[in-house]
Amino acid sequence: MDAVKVTGTAVSAALAATGALHAVWAATPWPLSTPQEFADVVVGTGEGVPPPAACLAVAGALGAAAYLVGARSGVLPAAGPGWLRRSGSGTVAAVMLGRGVGGLLLFGSGRLRRTERFTRLDRRYYSPVCLALGAGAALVTAAGE
Repeated sequence: MDAVKVTGTAVSAALAATGALHAVWAATPWPLSTPQEFADVVVGTGEGVPPPAACLAVAGALGAAAYLVGARSGVLPAAGPGWLRRSGSGTVAAVMLGRGVGGLLLFGSGRLRRTERFTRLDRRYYSPVCLALGAGAALVTAAGE
């Protein structure tokens, strides 16, 4: 398997798994114990959880992103015009890179106030993972199909 397919598989799988987790969050704060802990760790405000519809919307967007990157890389069957997969996977790359950079600049600098736990997790995991997924999606966009 070539680098584009390996990267596409990894990025697509990570996006799909993250989407599935967001779908679960529409009904439960799992794997966290309480909605308050969820708000602290995932939302960063400690003031409540997103409504189920918001979780499902994000789950759907992540599922579409997983498909676009997987199809562009050739690991999932391609449907629709090639320009749509190319622009879609490019959009995925831009959004993930934007979230990664934005998290480090906004949460890490204190410009947007979040809980200490969220800020620590964002610096250590959330933003770097978003940057890696964005870079992978950019590679797939540039070299796929």
